[in-house]
Amino acid sequence: MRGCYNPRALSLHLEHLNPEQLAAVTIPDRQHALILAGAGSGKTRVLTTRIAWLIKNGLVSPAGLLAVTFTNKAAREMLTRLTAMLPVNPRGMWIGTFHGLCNRMLRMHHRDAGLPQTFQILDTADQLAVVKRLLKAMDVDDDRFPPREVQWFINARKEEGLRSTGVQPTDDLSRRYIEIYAAYDAQCQREGVADFPELLLRSFELLSRNELLRAHYAQRFRHILVDEFQDTNRLQYRWLKLLAGPETAIFAVGDDDQSIYAFRGANVGNMADFERDFRVEKVIRLEQNYRSHGNILDAANALIANNANRLGKNLWTAAGSGEPIRVFEGESDMDEARWIVEEVQGLARDGARYQDMAILYRSNAQSRVLEHALFSAGVSYRVYGGLRFFERAEIKHALAYLRLVENPEDDNAFLRIANFPPRGIGARSMEALQDAARAANIPLYAAIGSLAGGKAGNSLAAFRALVEEMKAETRGLPLAEVVDHVIAKSGLVQHYQTEREGADRIENLGELVNAAAAFNADETIVDISTGETTDPTVMDPLTAFLAHAALEAGEHQAGEGQDALQMMTVHSAKGLEFSAVFITGLEEGLFPHEQSLNVKDGLEEERRLAYVAITRARERLYLSFAQTRMLHGQTRYNLPSRFFDELPEGLLKWLTPKLADRRAQMQAASSFGTWNRARGPTAREAAQPKGFGQSGAHGGSSSAGGFRVGQSVQHPKFGSGVIVDAEGQGNDARVQVNFGRQGVKWLAVAVAKLQAA
Repeated sequence: MRGCYNPRALSLHLEHLNPEQLAAVTIPDRQHALILAGAGSGKTRVLTTRIAWLIKNGLVSPAGLLAVTFTNKAAREMLTRLTAMLPVNPRGMWIGTFHGLCNRMLRMHHRDAGLPQTFQILDTADQLAVVKRLLKAMDVDDDRFPPREVQWFINARKEEGLRSTGVQPTDDLSRRYIEIYAAYDAQCQREGVADFPELLLRSFELLSRNELLRAHYAQRFRHILVDEFQDTNRLQYRWLKLLAGPETAIFAVGDDDQSIYAFRGANVGNMADFERDFRVEKVIRLEQNYRSHGNILDAANALIANNANRLGKNLWTAAGSGEPIRVFEGESDMDEARWIVEEVQGLARDGARYQDMAILYRSNAQSRVLEHALFSAGVSYRVYGGLRFFERAEIKHALAYLRLVENPEDDNAFLRIANFPPRGIGARSMEALQDAARAANIPLYAAIGSLAGGKAGNSLAAFRALVEEMKAETRGLPLAEVVDHVIAKSGLVQHYQTEREGADRIENLGELVNAAAAFNADETIVDISTGETTDPTVMDPLTAFLAHAALEAGEHQAGEGQDALQMMTVHSAKGLEFSAVFITGLEEGLFPHEQSLNVKDGLEEERRLAYVAITRARERLYLSFAQTRMLHGQTRYNLPSRFFDELPEGLLKWLTPKLADRRAQMQAASSFGTWNRARGPTAREAAQPKGFGQSGAHGGSSSAGGFRVGQSVQHPKFGSGVIVDAEGQGNDARVQVNFGRQGVKWLAVAVAKLQAA
């Protein structure tokens, strides 16, 4: 073996390691090790060099090593680096994702696993199709048991390591879900297919019950190396424990401060469990960062220090402090977006490439305002890991409903939503309707009457009645209320509530209402790709808005290879880095997200998410928030994120001194902690008369009884607060005040004993 390797190439790699990296790479052969690898600390280099060092020194053969990553891209990168250091044959190495390695094991032992050798793997879409087919065969009401909810139930149980027989029912509903799970398992077994969670569960069960096979792999894999250990779930950790024999050494690399996937089942506690279960003697901290300047790292360290139960580390760099972190406070979300575009253009004029800049946001729904500003300014951009706002499926569905309300002859819109959400209109019914429409040379909508009677005819008639109700109920309403009502009536929100990750889609639908509320139909509509203009005065507001949406959904996103600004959620940004990073929407209720405040350890995960966002920046970091933001079609008055209170003031450079007084007021209120923001009214509710003078989006007035919205006040019982709404006059005047930890309260001005702060 010795003559096959290039010791000089490997020694050069060792020479370039820092002391902590070198200590990690050269840990003695039989020791378990936990490597706490901070952001930008070179963990991939350490992991691959460790493998090469073990092989070069004859401590393990390539076939006697198992390395687990979380993405195929990471596995390919690891193999590429390894083959550059050592001319090994990658075919004999077990390096891949959890699912990929389990698939390999099941193919080799398919008989013991109870699978045909040629078993097929179901992706998410294929699995959903199988679930739908099963529910139909079982004559299950898919309104009561939505297919996506059934799919989520099955996958969640599998990720917990449970078959249907191991799930305890709590009521008749859960008992029925368990029955469906059992039938699903039987159907998959009969058809010789396996979904993604099944690969891991079946492999775990195979090793659990087959002692000889377990002993074989325990003897074979003398070294197990795991990347991104903080992202493992419970079943993945249990699978690793089964593979580890008495002579096996586990080398786990991860960062508990970057654990941000709890919603996918990741369990950050696996790192502490591993340290305890395997009596880990070596915990090495990789704290030298090779990515960011010192001020950025100091901010990240200060922020994450507020989390409890950390394994603990402190990032540092030899690159110097760098520039201060710039903070911008916008008067509105549109003001925030305009400033970002101007700053991006300024950096570009100074020679920076767009592709080296990124805009990060907590929620996909935030991208709409930012996209509009970039689109209007002609700045090339690319949405990373997702679709542009008006191209997202849920937005296209909602727009199709609006198009059909506006124009029932729109066959494309009809075909998109006639059976979405599902309402019993199958493919054969649609074919029959299309044949009838073609024969009579009329639109599909008009042809519904020709299919009267029968289940298909009744379902189509019910759909037509729904569209007619929408048309009648929205006649004469303002644009935002039309959009709000159609989305609510369509059933889209209820449909997405059944999805495991449907909250993001529902937020996007709310943002579509915001887009309608902000839309100015009096402006000339310009298609920047052609330069053609449209006179909006010849269109009603809904038609103009739909035209605007179609233009912004056009082919304006930068193509491959084009220099373009990067836009993405913070979750999508993990593992990436940029010269300049803009973190937007740092407001209570948005980042940290309001849903996190009601979940155990939710705030800590939000803080880890902010930590990940900050450490994406190499040279310049911008933080921004807005005093007002459109949410669910309503203007809301926001408090800055509590995370600002956790950042050292000396690291921050505020770019908006003219708003310093407003900032001080908001900080005083936010220093109390949790921002219990009350949900705003829907567009329809806001339109109802309240008996008070109305001005502004809240339906209240901007002042009442001498107090104004945005003003800081003091109350003898509740303490300091900020007025977020006001209405009425004279003795009827009252104000809504956010008192931070004390909550949001309506107070009658005449008796409240409020004082200006």
